Order: sequence, then C-alpha cells, then structure tokens
Amino acid sequence: MIENRFIIGVVLATLLSGCGGLQKQVKDPHYAPSYPIVSAPPKASSGAIYRDGYGMTLFEDSKAHRVGDLLTIQLVESTNASKSASTSTAKDSSIDMPSPTLLGGSGSFIYRGNDMLNNSVDFERDFEGDGNSSQSNSLSGSITVTVAEVLPNGNLVVKGQKVVSINQGDEYIRFAGIVRPIDISPQNTLRSTQVANAHITYGGKGVIDDANQKGWLARFFDSGYMPF
Repeated sequence: MIENRFIIGVVLATLLSGCGGLQKQVKDPHYAPSYPIVSAPPKASSGAIYRDGYGMTLFEDSKAHRVGDLLTIQLVESTNASKSASTSTAKDSSIDMPSPTLLGGSGSFIYRGNDMLNNSVDFERDFEGDGNSSQSNSLSGSITVTVAEVLPNGNLVVKGQKVVSINQGDEYIRFAGIVRPIDISPQNTLRSTQVANAHITYGGKGVIDDANQKGWLARFFDSGYMPF
C-alpha cells in the first residue's frame, strides 16, 4: 500500500511539473532590451559648450541608429486569405466475356439455367470533393523596441516586448525584425509593414486565457492520436 502511494505521488508530481512547464512566460529573455555599448569615461570638461565623450552632435537627428536606441513600431498588420477547391470525376467501364469456342463449337456450362461461361462485368466510379478555407487577422497598436545590433550594411536589428496587466491577467506583445534607417520617420516611428523578417507575438496569461483553453484530456481526443 505504501509503495502504491509512493508511485501515485511520483506520477502526480511529474504531471504537475509538466503542466507548470507548459505555462506561458510573460517576459521572454530573448526580447529583453539592449543597452548602449559602454564607452570610455568622458574627459574632464574644459569649460566649452560641447563636451567630448557624451555622443552629442549639433547636426544629428533623433532617429534610432545605435545599439540601445529606442524606436516606436506602429502595428498595422492585416491579412486575409481564402482558398477553395472542387473536384468531380466519373468513369464507366463494361466488359463482355462470351462463352469460349471449343473445336469449332461454342462451349457452355449450364448451371441452374445460366451459362456460367458467358459473363459480363460493369464498372461505375464516381467521386466528388469540395473544400473551402478562409482566415483573417488584424493587429493594430504600437510598441517601442530597442536596437539590438547594427548590421554591416547599416540596417538595424530591433526587438522588444510590452506587458500590460489587466484584472487577473497579463497581455503581452513581442516584436523583432530588421529595419532600414531610411524608412524611419523624423518622429522616430516606423510601420510594421516596413520591417523585414518581422516576428510578432501577441498573447496572454491569466484567468481569461486559461478559460479559453481546452484541458489536456479534451486536447487528446481532438488530436491525431485519437483513433476514432
């Protein structure tokens, strides 16, 4: 009895640890902000207005161009896709097999009033298939990300995430991609449709998100492993 309780306890602990591993992470370390590269301490001020070492120039705009700079991405994603297919085939075949001729005469084998050597075969095949599929997605808003890397050609690798906690739940959005500095507006903003290799993730965690998910047993019955 004690051994059985121990085995049951181990199984329950394993299931609970597995369920805990399936929980969504609100913050992903991969999308953590990038900070500016640490440079040498600035030289002592000589009393001039411009102080060397602080990265300030008189003729430079405020657009993101260095590691750690901020960039606001305007999310304007909208996709619509539809697909339909229809197939119809038909084929009829007929084969006649009369009684064979033996020694100049027609051979026959009569059984219950029927010639068993005189046969015919008819085939009829019909197939009809029809399928339709449609999907649409829309995402709007904005997220401010940081420049994680400056590529040799000047393009910027950006990434970031935003978490909003609302009444027993957390909503998060993650963004990553490659942008061209020339596409950045004077207000230091950029549309998400101008980002290459864009990766956008929107999700949540909490009471509302848990209520919208099926249990593990229901997911099993809906999976491909269910033989019925």
